[in-house]
This record gives sequence, C-alpha cells and structure tokens, in this order.
Amino acid sequence: MPLQSNLSGKGSSALKAESTQWDGRSFEELRQECLSNGTLFEDEDFPATDSSLFYSQSTPVSIEWKRPKELCDNPRFIVGGADRTDICQGQLGDCWLLAAVASLTLKKDAMAHVVPTDQGFDNRYAGIFHFRFWQHNKWVDVVVDDKLPSVRNKLIMLHSASNNEFWSALLEKAYAKMHGSYESLKGGSTMEAMEDFTGGVGEMYDTKSCPDNMFAIMKKALNRGSMMGCSIDISSSAESEAKTSTGLVKGHAYSVTGVDEVTIRGRKVKLVRVRNPWGQVEWNGPWSDNSREWDSVDSSDKNRIMQNSREDGEFWMEFEDFKRNYNKVEICNMTPDALTDNTKRHWEVEMLEGSWIRGSTAGGCRNYIDTFWTNPQFKLRLNDADDDDDVCSVVVALMQKGRRKLRKEGMDLQTIGFAMYKAPEGEDYLSKDFFRYNGSMARSKTYINMREVSERFTLPPGDYVLVPTIFQPHKEADFLVRVFSEKKAKIKFDGLSLSTCHSIMNLMDSDGTGKLEFQEFKVFWEKMKKWIMLFLSFDTDRSGKMSSYELRIALKAAGMHLNNDLLQLIGLRFADDNFDIDFDDYLTCIVRLENMFSTLNKY
Repeated sequence: MPLQSNLSGKGSSALKAESTQWDGRSFEELRQECLSNGTLFEDEDFPATDSSLFYSQSTPVSIEWKRPKELCDNPRFIVGGADRTDICQGQLGDCWLLAAVASLTLKKDAMAHVVPTDQGFDNRYAGIFHFRFWQHNKWVDVVVDDKLPSVRNKLIMLHSASNNEFWSALLEKAYAKMHGSYESLKGGSTMEAMEDFTGGVGEMYDTKSCPDNMFAIMKKALNRGSMMGCSIDISSSAESEAKTSTGLVKGHAYSVTGVDEVTIRGRKVKLVRVRNPWGQVEWNGPWSDNSREWDSVDSSDKNRIMQNSREDGEFWMEFEDFKRNYNKVEICNMTPDALTDNTKRHWEVEMLEGSWIRGSTAGGCRNYIDTFWTNPQFKLRLNDADDDDDVCSVVVALMQKGRRKLRKEGMDLQTIGFAMYKAPEGEDYLSKDFFRYNGSMARSKTYINMREVSERFTLPPGDYVLVPTIFQPHKEADFLVRVFSEKKAKIKFDGLSLSTCHSIMNLMDSDGTGKLEFQEFKVFWEKMKKWIMLFLSFDTDRSGKMSSYELRIALKAAGMHLNNDLLQLIGLRFADDNFDIDFDDYLTCIVRLENMFSTLNKY
C-alpha cells in the first residue's frame, strides 16, 4: 500500500510533475520538437473542436479557435506580474475556479509552481504552454496549445483585463483539459480548485455558527499563505447568480483577498476584502468604495487600505456585514495546522486509496446497518501523543476521485462521509454486530455531495478503524483518504512474500533488466488495483481470506477461464486446511496465471 506525502511547501516549484500526454512526452520535449520542425504545437489530446467545449449541448454561437498572435499585435504571457485583477470571468459558470485563481495570485510560491515562467511568446515560442495541478496525491503537468475560443476576435472564456495578457486564459484551458471539457467546469466548490493548486487540505466554516474568533482565524490563514473563498447559499436554482439590492450575487464564488482593521472615533473596525471574479458588480453597502465611512478614516490608513477604488470587482466590508451576508467561508491550508491556536506543528500524512463497488464494498452509511460493515475498512494506529499533550491531533480528508470528468457519462458527485471506531484488540476487520452495538469515536459532521469532506479530531493513542462511505448503499466511486497527524500514523498491511514479488517481477519485467521501469510499474499498478477489488468482493467478512470455492468465480471475473483439473491443482497448492486462500497466495496465483496466459498468447 503506497504511503506518500503530498503537502507542498516553500520549495514547491521543485516538485516533479507527471506528464498527462498520451505518449508521456514532456512539455520541453514537445516544444523542442516544434522548434526543430518550425511548426506550432497542436494538441491532439484536447483538439480545438466543439467536443473540447461542450459534451451535452451544441455550440450556441459560431466560435473560432485563435492563437493570441491572431487576437492582438503584442501578446504577452504575463504583463507586469500576475495578480488578482488579471481574472475576468467569461461565458462559463466557473466562478469557483476563478475565485481560487485570484487567491492563487496572492501566494507567489504556489503561483510559480502552477504557472511556470519558462514559457511565453518570445523566441522560444512554439504555440505550447503548460501548467501543473495536484490530482489525487500527485502533481501532473498539463500541456495545451494556445488556440483559444473566441467570437469576433474576443475571448469568450476566462480572460485578463489587459487584452494582450494570456496566462489566465491558458490556465483555464489546461484545467478544462484535465477534466475533459470546458463544460465540465460548470459549478463547483472553490475549495476543489484551491486544493488542486496546492495539494493542501481544506476546511469549511458556516458564518452563522462560526467560532467567536473567526476574524482572527481568517487573518491567520491569510498570513500563513492559505487560500480563501466565500459564497452565499441559494434556496433554489432560480436564485443562482441573482443580484441582491446590496450588489452581492447569490450562489456565486468570491475570493477573500485581505483582512484589516481601522480606527474611527476611537473604535476598532474589522474589515474584510472580497473580490468578485466577474471583475465588476460590487457591494454597495457600508465601507464600499465610495461610501461615507471612509471619510472618518485617517488618511494614511485610507491610502494603505484603498489600493483599488475603481469598479474592479474588489471591495471592503465590515466583518459583521460579511458574516451577515455570506454563508460559507472555505479555507485551503498548505498544512493542516489549526488556525484556532498559535501552535505550528509538523504534520505527517498517509494516503489510502479504494473503491466503493456495488454488491461488494458499497455498503452505505450506518443507517443501513445490514450492509454498512461491507464498506472498505482501514486500520490506523496512533502510537504517540502530540508533543506536550496526551492526545493525538488528526485531520482526516476523504476525497472522491475523477467525478467531474465523468459528468459527460451522466455521473456526478456522490454524497460522502466517514466514521472512525475504536478497534477491538486482535481484530483487523469489524463485523456487522460490532457496528450494531458500538458507536463511532469520531465522524464527519455531515454527508455532503462535495469532492472532499475533511474534519479535525483529537483522539487518545490507540488503534482505530476508519470507514469511508457513500450515504446510500450500492453507489459506486473511487476514493482517496488522507490522514494527517502530528506523529506518524501506521496503517496495517503485512506486505507480500518474496515469492509473490518474484512472480510480479517475472510478469512485468518485459525487457529482462531485473528492474521495473516506471511505465512497467504503471501497467502493473492498474492490474493490481483490479485484483485487489476482486479479492475484496469475495472477502465478505473482511478476514483477509477468501474461500477456495469462490476462486473459480474470481478468476473468471479476471478474464481467466480454467478447466476443473487445473482449478483442483490450484486449490491444493494455495488453499489452507479450512479451504481458504489469503491475499498473498491469491496474488501469487493470479500473477502466475497472468504470466502463463501472456506467454501462451505470444505463440
């Protein structure tokens, strides 16, 4: 089971990113080929066609894909430094993404990693650009050509206020490519994009029930380089993007770009700076750009705070007005350090992957007690308490994978949550009766149809079982769990025998070097995930074993059809006295059979 760290820190620009091109070639390799051939890059993986724009509708107007040099005389990648005013929303309903991009510009280290500066329209221009995003615990490098959708020589999607600046438009195109189309970006949570830009961990606050020190939490978050967004809830789809009398927009994602305090008439006033990614439509209440409240502020404070007084989509609000008008605040932290105390911790992170499979591991929430126990279970061991404390600080983040890309197939986000139970001594997997009579030690506050659900806990040292679930049973999805702890959490996995490892090498080492190349490992890992899911579908009591009587069905599901004689020999070789086969022997068996079929197919 791979256990990896994903948090990016100050040196994030040094992190390696995996190419997403079908042939595995890097940005530099592709650019150099174009320069050598004297051609401009055309991305076959994300062509300049209607299919890259929409999957559920036809293109509403006549759209032309044009390169920046066809749209203006002097295109530039970045003009005068990338900042939040470079982000103006186009025709797409992806304000959540734009709010995150605006926050990204405030964090220069993360910005330099996501938007590499080794590209532009200079003498090494070849019509190709690249951007880096965090996806499911790894960084990926997404390349795009610079053909952008336009109507009458004007960009129709995300664009800069400067008509010759193109970094933000190309960033949106790369993000759309990663998710399959521009349409796939319609609607979302600002937190989702924030995490994709940083690999950080998110927390959400309800302004109507937030901590008393919420202003201090927000200030600390911004000082630590966290990214922040806010939004107003809607009660029906009819309210989406409806403008209120005070100039705010419902169901719309905003960036929080600053907090400050001023003194007027001896009274401290807490202020929050908010930005609308539309680049216009601002708050018109107290402390808005031209309100009379500013007349009572000391001129030096006013000059310091009022950096932008034009209609640029950015405005100030008093903190109480902010809480009264907005419902949610989303904060993405580069590390899971609690914003509610002054202690900065060193966090360890463990990663687990799995799937909810209908009829096997999709048991639903605890309301469905007869199937809840069949959900994936992960045993965690919290050995050591935090420094200067007798409990363990833990942040658990459950993320469902790849759902945005599956929208074109009619699938969307599942409603997810999780629970943690104290593990009985000597038991690796918990039965139905355990859950019937024992409550959880910790759990997500609610089940919700968001990409990720995260919660912070303090727990005594000991063994726990984490159960991630979809709310209803028989619903399918792949998921990723990240467990952050101050002291390293251990996850039970006894490993594979040397014999099994030899069998894997024999199967996958196609060039006979005695080593697995990266591409060979990738192929093996895809096979491995399928074999694990097959095993789990037959290991119904979570004992780590499956019945030898069910091996025929498992092998058939893996595409291996064997006669009775061969099945009997396999049963004699791998089953124990109780006619059970453990995971290690199961894997040895299936790998050796795969090897045999692979050899036979060559002849």
